[in-house]
Amino acid sequence: MKRILYILLLSTILGCAQEKPNVILIVSDDHGYADFSYKKNFDYIKTPNLDQMKLEGANFTNAYVTAPICSPSRCGIITGQYQERSGNYFYGGPGLDENTPTMAQGFKSAGYSTAYFGKLHYGKNDSPEGFAHPINHGFDESITAGKGGRVHYLYHNKEAIEKHSATAAPWFKNGKEFEKDGFTTEIISAWAQDYIDAHKNKPFFLQVSFNAVHNFNHQLPEKYLKEWNLPYYPDYEELQTDKNYNQWYNRSILPNMPNGRMYYAAQLYYLDREIGNIRSKLKELGMNDNTIVIYISDNGGSNCNGGENKPLRSTKYSLYEGGIRVPMMISWGNKYENIENNMTVSAMDLMPTLLTAAHAPKNSYDQCDGINILPHITNASKVQREPIVWDVDFAWAVRNGDWKLKVVTDKDRADKIAKKQHTDLGNGVELYNLKEDIGESHNLAKQYPEIVEELTIIHNEWKQDVSE
Repeated sequence: MKRILYILLLSTILGCAQEKPNVILIVSDDHGYADFSYKKNFDYIKTPNLDQMKLEGANFTNAYVTAPICSPSRCGIITGQYQERSGNYFYGGPGLDENTPTMAQGFKSAGYSTAYFGKLHYGKNDSPEGFAHPINHGFDESITAGKGGRVHYLYHNKEAIEKHSATAAPWFKNGKEFEKDGFTTEIISAWAQDYIDAHKNKPFFLQVSFNAVHNFNHQLPEKYLKEWNLPYYPDYEELQTDKNYNQWYNRSILPNMPNGRMYYAAQLYYLDREIGNIRSKLKELGMNDNTIVIYISDNGGSNCNGGENKPLRSTKYSLYEGGIRVPMMISWGNKYENIENNMTVSAMDLMPTLLTAAHAPKNSYDQCDGINILPHITNASKVQREPIVWDVDFAWAVRNGDWKLKVVTDKDRADKIAKKQHTDLGNGVELYNLKEDIGESHNLAKQYPEIVEELTIIHNEWKQDVSE
């Protein structure tokens, strides 16, 4: 009798464990809004695995990140809060605040194993001693590199780091530096697959942060160069006549690099294939039905790397839609099938949404500025949410319903950034109705001064709140 009770109890415990879904958060770098093969914008863009994820999940056409550049945007994702609360407006911010709970800590409170593999770019405190390093804010395991996107696609050893001091970064495994050669896109994917294989019997949260498709996209395995008929382009240390790194950099980005858009397309295809390998591993192990997979880019596509955001205006660095509206998909077994969701969502919503799905304690996410979107994935029509605000110190924007106000407050700084990054940051006060003008081509500020005033008040009150 005792044996029967023990078996029943064990079955109950195992059943409860299975109710908690695994969660894989895949973050790419600078993926353009237009660049999916299912959109049929460009016949050379090939993303069959992300297309399949769309068919097997929910695609959010109105998804935003909290900043148009990497590090503050990633802070918003991992904390579910406006990163401005911690002083992170643009590059150079303080990074993650140790007093701000993270998504990984929330999963730990729900009994999850946690791991982080890939690019790390939260700001100034992401060294192994800093709070922003994954092992210090809730991750059991991590293999990461800092220095933003320019860790290169080549996995550098120390000799390469010395040659690429302006661009390369050491990699750390659980806080300790180590070396390995190869291409990071497939190495990060392999780490993720190995982790999944080793954690089949306990719920896990895995963040996979690719540095693709950030420049420099010419760094591709030889097989991809051949497949895409692309010439080999030398790296910095190979050009012995190039003493100035900035000169090499300027020739290595669009619009100065021949075939730049095609290198980007090939790099995106490479990324897509490795994402497909991760999802195939779940299906191979019978874990797909109980695993939530999220795909999101950290910001819009960049002119420097060849990303395309049409019909949206502008690119990374900008508060036009092209800088802040991003690809976002969620799959969860067969719960969602080819759903096109047009509700306005924010990357800040991921933390409360995923921790709710994980049955985490409410106090692990009740400080979030985002909302739980689980009830609205299949029915977006009745969602009412607070306005969403962006502030990059030299410009700010507010979206409330269909209306969006964008204001440049420091024209000189904006112009310098726009020139360096080959982008359009705008000027002055601009008001758009996004339902009628997704390309932000008709400034309605003069026709609707009362809406300009209303949205300005929203920004000012928000600014006071996040500054307290």
